[in-house]
Amino acid sequence: MTREARRPTEPNEPPQPSARIDADASRDRPARLDATQLRTAYEASRLSPVEVVQDICALIAEREAELNAFWSHDPRQALAAARASEQRWSTGRPLGPLDGIPVTVKENLARTGIPMPSGTAGVVPIVPRRDCPVVARINEAGGVILGSTVMPDWGMLSSGVSSLHGITRSPWDPSLTTGGSSSGAGAAAAGGYGPLHVGTDIGGSIRLPGTWLGLTTLKPSFGRVPLSAPYLGRVAGPIARSARDAALLLAVISRPDPRDWTSLPSHELELDGIIAGTSQESVKGLRVGLHLDAGAGLPLDPEVRAAVQDAAAVFERAGACVEPVAPFLTEAMLTDLDQFWRVRSLVDLEALPAQRQERVLPFIRRWVTAAAGVDGRRVLRDYTSIMSLQKATTAATEPFDVVLSPVAPVAAFPAEHPMPWGEADLGMAHIGFTVPYSMSGQPAATTNCGFTADGRTIGLQVSGRRFDDVGVLRAVDWYEHHRPDECTPAWPIPPWRQART
Repeated sequence: MTREARRPTEPNEPPQPSARIDADASRDRPARLDATQLRTAYEASRLSPVEVVQDICALIAEREAELNAFWSHDPRQALAAARASEQRWSTGRPLGPLDGIPVTVKENLARTGIPMPSGTAGVVPIVPRRDCPVVARINEAGGVILGSTVMPDWGMLSSGVSSLHGITRSPWDPSLTTGGSSSGAGAAAAGGYGPLHVGTDIGGSIRLPGTWLGLTTLKPSFGRVPLSAPYLGRVAGPIARSARDAALLLAVISRPDPRDWTSLPSHELELDGIIAGTSQESVKGLRVGLHLDAGAGLPLDPEVRAAVQDAAAVFERAGACVEPVAPFLTEAMLTDLDQFWRVRSLVDLEALPAQRQERVLPFIRRWVTAAAGVDGRRVLRDYTSIMSLQKATTAATEPFDVVLSPVAPVAAFPAEHPMPWGEADLGMAHIGFTVPYSMSGQPAATTNCGFTADGRTIGLQVSGRRFDDVGVLRAVDWYEHHRPDECTPAWPIPPWRQART
């Protein structure tokens, strides 16, 4: 699976999956199982981590040329980790809650010895000497890291278009975008490359793949998941196919690490009920806000609006108190934030030699250089505007336990487009529903709530009060168990094909 301009991977063909997988453990191929199902199968000795990794690696070999999810994937290393896990399970001594469960991480999350190009052909990649906190926690818990997933240039696009990696495509329909910037993570999650994936988000980069791929995701509270390079609004969080898997991964990666000076105090999150599937509490009396007008950016597509309204009706019929949330984002706030980010990326671009600047994606170069004349006083005014957005978001949502909204105003767009509108410069007109919670630091999750008439997924965003990650995941978990069947994704993962004996 070696590609030009990519870090070389091991050249061996991954082993074919075993034909002896117990039908009681899986009526379908192991790649379709979620993390909690895998743990149960391991505990009962009905399935081994080796069989699971073999099947997933075979699936990757089958689909990766089209999906383009990985920057680095080493089947031999993954299989070796699976064998070590199999041995631990055979002696009844698993290393932790992720032992033997396949995981991917985004390429901007440091793994020892794996170059970090930040999705762009313009930089000389940093080669980290130490795992970042997220990777360290996954390894400590026994997770089998399959590889590092791709992202667009500097993570500043909401698509899978990269000057280094090319185009990452949707497993649902390769002509469509994955969303971004956690594009490879989204493709891996929807395509069956294991059940657990870690993305990063500063304005919607976890949640946009969530809506355009039908996934369950969580942008955690700011500081909930320790990072080695914290920044205003930046978080790492789970991308999965169910709330219980997202909860399982969050429980691991939210463990403390002293390298992040912005991280929240160590706190054991009460996620066990979600993970075990026993937290189906009633939503009767829950105060639910319904936010259908962002106040700025692209107009809301009628099909997206209808799907979110239908999701809110599911809560209301169960006894939740649903009330409208007035728009609180302004065009000025969105423009100021966009300009602030342009200047930040301009600094990165100008730090490169001229010949390397030319390798950066043309769309990004145009977007960045539009801010060339912005002075320091204007940047400080932009920052003050961001603080106003923080205040407005928390004030507007404080009366509610959770707020339901669209994730994005539109459904998935062509994979070749860097942004929903193509090559034009509309700033950040598509993140009016997601970016307020990035700036306020509030948790915000996604789950699928419907499909367009032509079959594209539509995500529901569920946001909550600051630090109430558990409450948000409980609401998502409840909805996933009560949404209409026609809103539940039937994942585009090929059916099981048994190997020859």
